[in-house]
Amino acid sequence: MRLTGDDLRLEDVWAVAHGGATAELTDEARARMAAARELVERSAGESHHVYGVNTGFGRFVSRSIPPELASELQLRLLRSHACGVGEPYPVEIVRAAMLLRANTLAKGYSGARVDVVELLLACLAKGVLPEVPSRGSVGASGDLAPLAHLALPLVGEGRARVQGELLGGADALAAVGLEPLTLEAKEGLSLVNG
Repeated sequence: MRLTGDDLRLEDVWAVAHGGATAELTDEARARMAAARELVERSAGESHHVYGVNTGFGRFVSRSIPPELASELQLRLLRSHACGVGEPYPVEIVRAAMLLRANTLAKGYSGARVDVVELLLACLAKGVLPEVPSRGSVGASGDLAPLAHLALPLVGEGRARVQGELLGGADALAAVGLEPLTLEAKEGLSLVNG
């Protein structure tokens, strides 16, 4: 199926979650994402604060983050929010969540690079399924803990199943010929919160 970010149907989610269907970005979604990314990159180096781009999070909103630490900030955000516990969600829930996060980012509102969504969709297509604990979702901002667990394998951390075998994130990617990415400004925030 082709992800536009605008017209995903329940039947599409079901087909991915239960039927193993895969998805790819449309050219229009790629263009929207690229335009939003350009805005984030411009903002990252500017002196005025843009939340999660060149500032800390929460109570650290007034702390400036220099451009050379943007990647580290995003990685630390994922690590700090990956605090779920309990039995992992079933494969069908994880597959649906991967598709829904890709679709959300495809809207082009979050400023994530196209590469982030393409890796997420490649993991979905090749069966790299993050292990996402079923308990720990709190807050008005959404499912921060589950989405952090969902995102960690993209950067070579966390854990994921490949053909039923639980592996570290980097090993799971390598098992199917994929490589982890390095997050850039705002991308960790985009993955967990939109």
